[in-house]
Amino acid sequence: MSPFSISAFRHLFAAQITSLIGTGLTTVALSLLAFDLAGADAGRVLGSILVLKMVAYLVIAPIAGGMAHLLPRRTWLVGLDILRAAIVLCLPFVDQIWQIFVLVFVVNAASAAFTPVFQAIIPEILEDEKSYTKGLSYARLAYDLENLISPALAAALLFVWSFDSLFIVNSLTFALSAALIVTTTVPRAAATDREGGIYANTRFGVVAYLKTPRLRGLLAVHFAVSCVGAMIIVNTVVLTRSILGGSEILTTVFLACAGGGSMVAAFVMPKIIDTVGERRLMMAGIVAASLAMVAGAVIMRAGIRDVAAFALLWVFAGAGTTFAQTPGGRLVQRSAGAGDRSAFFAANFALSHGGWLIAYGVIGWIGSLADISVAFWVSGGLAFCCAVMARVLWPKQDQLELQHSHPGFWHEHPHDHADEHHGHVHPAEAAATSSNDAKHHDDGHQHAEEDRSKHRHRHYHPPVSHKHRFVIDSHHTRWPVESGEMV
Repeated sequence: MSPFSISAFRHLFAAQITSLIGTGLTTVALSLLAFDLAGADAGRVLGSILVLKMVAYLVIAPIAGGMAHLLPRRTWLVGLDILRAAIVLCLPFVDQIWQIFVLVFVVNAASAAFTPVFQAIIPEILEDEKSYTKGLSYARLAYDLENLISPALAAALLFVWSFDSLFIVNSLTFALSAALIVTTTVPRAAATDREGGIYANTRFGVVAYLKTPRLRGLLAVHFAVSCVGAMIIVNTVVLTRSILGGSEILTTVFLACAGGGSMVAAFVMPKIIDTVGERRLMMAGIVAASLAMVAGAVIMRAGIRDVAAFALLWVFAGAGTTFAQTPGGRLVQRSAGAGDRSAFFAANFALSHGGWLIAYGVIGWIGSLADISVAFWVSGGLAFCCAVMARVLWPKQDQLELQHSHPGFWHEHPHDHADEHHGHVHPAEAAATSSNDAKHHDDGHQHAEEDRSKHRHRHYHPPVSHKHRFVIDSHHTRWPVESGEMV
């Protein structure tokens, strides 16, 4: 089934595209605003903005994802879109650099709170895995198209308007995104028995993510992608202008080559992923991308300055990184309980952007302090090392259902009896426990009303050994290393 046959996906996908295009216009406008306020120091201002963006993602995403199960999700997404529209609308009135920093941090904090919740809703709408895979591919295509369309659209608008108008257009795109989400039927968040305050819920997503072997492998893949992606984003202009002696047009052509390779990979991925599997496809993708960077270093050392050769490497790098990162949504969805998806997607969002923060700094500094061929070597070498680490961390036999055992234990949380973890002993009648609150017994009959609805009381789980789809949650706090191990 095509994802576009589902109206909720069509509305959310349209909301994603409109906000992406608006954000792309703001990226262009921020560059011009920074130059207008800082002149020759605009590069430092833009670099600081990029760091602030990553910090906002790292700090805010886990908090929002951890608390998302307590929020009405459609209202949450609409409110954040309206907040982003209002903040961006303030940017045309900025006349101090510090004001840019404040507004950019707030708008990116709102994006960090928006994106993981948005990502967690998609697999609930596209319940069939093949449809969800197509949805991921379309999302990747949307990102790549935005990279191609936004600069061209910005250039066209700047012929008739000042750059301040781009902020206004972006504000309108966020407003349109909010309107599209209002008209979308967003599924109610699945119930979770997770409790605790902000700290406990924020910590849960990151800790559970890092305890899951396949997700530790995915994080290594994300770091590899960031090493290659940072080389493309930071040093394309250096390669095309300083090394190849081209113009601004050549810079945009190279970025289009990387985007074109990414789009081709996103288009063919649903057709091949079920044949080769996520692990093999993602490993092959990152190895191809890292080899493209190593090949660039070799060509540089050989003194070859062939435009076509480097453009072809950019195509391979774009395709490789898309093969490596796009299936990640399937792994996150597969590794989380229904009520914990937002927390897992938020952890994935934050930790992967931590990789970008490191890669931007390392690749950017090496490219400026040493020869660009060294940056090629470092980019490809680090990406390849991360690929090796991913193979080690991500088990080849990645079983979804695991045999494991639970010890007997007492605890208290909201629950129903929809799964085998809650075939527990109920507390005795009040008269039987008045003499000793610690005494509990099985009352010998089904509590039909309790079985159908959430309720809360202190209860005892007898020891059990069983097999089911294993995820880290409140009943499974660590991954079993051996079959049947206590969790």
